[in-house]
Amino acid sequence: MWRVLVTSLCRLVSPVRPGGFRAVSGSAGSDVMDLSAMRKKYRNDDEAFEEKHLISLDPITQFNAWFQEVSECPEIAEPNAMCLATSTREGRPSARMVLLKGFGPEGFRFYTNRDSRKGLELETNPFAALLFYWEPFNRQVRIEGSVEHLSEEESEKYFHSRPKSSQIGAAVSNQSQVIPDREYLRKKNAELEAKYKEEEVPKPPEWGGYIIRPSIIEFWQGQTNRLHDRIVFHRQEKELGPWTHRGEGGWVYKRLAP
Repeated sequence: MWRVLVTSLCRLVSPVRPGGFRAVSGSAGSDVMDLSAMRKKYRNDDEAFEEKHLISLDPITQFNAWFQEVSECPEIAEPNAMCLATSTREGRPSARMVLLKGFGPEGFRFYTNRDSRKGLELETNPFAALLFYWEPFNRQVRIEGSVEHLSEEESEKYFHSRPKSSQIGAAVSNQSQVIPDREYLRKKNAELEAKYKEEEVPKPPEWGGYIIRPSIIEFWQGQTNRLHDRIVFHRQEKELGPWTHRGEGGWVYKRLAP
């Protein structure tokens, strides 16, 4: 039943791709799904993203310009959805989708349970990478930087701005911890809904915000000929190379080969 439901939903929202998939025999005799025919056209060369198209030489302002564009696109349900990559002290990476909850000259903000896997990794290795991918625009933005806690006051303010059901959900979930089954969550959620029906939900002490202070911001735009555009901003370098240009606010920028 579940497989039938998922298939029906996908048919509603996804066009059929020509060519389909093909299983090929692997070296060990197992079947390998061949996806080589899955190829989409991006932009033409006359739509390239060139340095003259930068709205600003400050990458935060440039990010804001792209973000405003994608926010007005009805095909993008969550323009603030981003992949957050963290790693352990030993360098073992992990990644997941989270929601951007604010950005400005100081950096990019999100909220989570600090006892979760990502939270614990950020405690021992306070650096992270973000990736935004906006498919209808054939654009992505990559961000790397150091990570710090937001203040308890900011975390409290945002927590209580959320719908009450979301506040209760945060209190219910000991994120990334093993639980017996989904019924465990249902029962705990029902208990807290009854408990806080007429009361304010207290913010769990382990729940809070982070800010990523960027040192690298890269703007990517896809080209059909695979000569993709990549313009990357770095914090001020001591010496500018021959193809590195001075930006604004302590940033420099350059073009990278795709």
